[in-house]
Amino acid sequence: MRIDKLLANMGYGSRKDVKLLLKQGAVQVDGQPVKDAKRHVKPETEVVTVFGEAVDYKPFVYLMMNKPEGVVSATEDQVETTVLELIDPSYAHYELFPVGRLDKDTTGLLLLTNDGAFNHALMSPRKHVDKVYIAEIDGEMTVDDVRRFAEGVELEDGYTTKPARLEVISRNGRRSMIRLTLSEGKYHQVKRMVAAVGKHVERLERIQIGTLELDPTLERGAYRELTQEEYDALLA
Repeated sequence: MRIDKLLANMGYGSRKDVKLLLKQGAVQVDGQPVKDAKRHVKPETEVVTVFGEAVDYKPFVYLMMNKPEGVVSATEDQVETTVLELIDPSYAHYELFPVGRLDKDTTGLLLLTNDGAFNHALMSPRKHVDKVYIAEIDGEMTVDDVRRFAEGVELEDGYTTKPARLEVISRNGRRSMIRLTLSEGKYHQVKRMVAAVGKHVERLERIQIGTLELDPTLERGAYRELTQEEYDALLA
């Protein structure tokens, strides 16, 4: 990779800014000054420094966020606050995007990355990666609802969902708490499935994607990078 492209990708400014750094002698590769912007480097094996500080080269970033209510899963929006506005500007040069989406009023596990292949591996309908939700329901979820979800529910537009695993955690009068596991991600699917059996979702949180569970130490709106172990398990 060209040295100017690497440094620009890692947030050291535009190509013009990087050329100025090179001209100033601020950039070294394996201890030797480099001033040629076209110089190719191997960041996996060569040490690149700027003003003596090593450049930690990462082509891709994978973030786990505990999405709060009231923000949209989008890269930009003219009206609403987006999840990207919650991310520190130091990540801006990675041009992150949400992996899939959560509704504005849905909370919980959301992944962000700049790796298109990672996004496809988790969100492609052909991959059948499970997503697990906890929902508070206005209405009593029954044994018959469990059966209907397991068989696939016909939605209002005539589409029949893939089988889903519904577990009724608790029932208290007209309120129910459920855990729902889906292998697909249709628009507003949880809400539409619950509506199809005559109830209403009051609160919805995603707690798991594939093997990855939401980190319980993350407060709403907080995020962190995935560990290598988490990444490997997700794609295994």
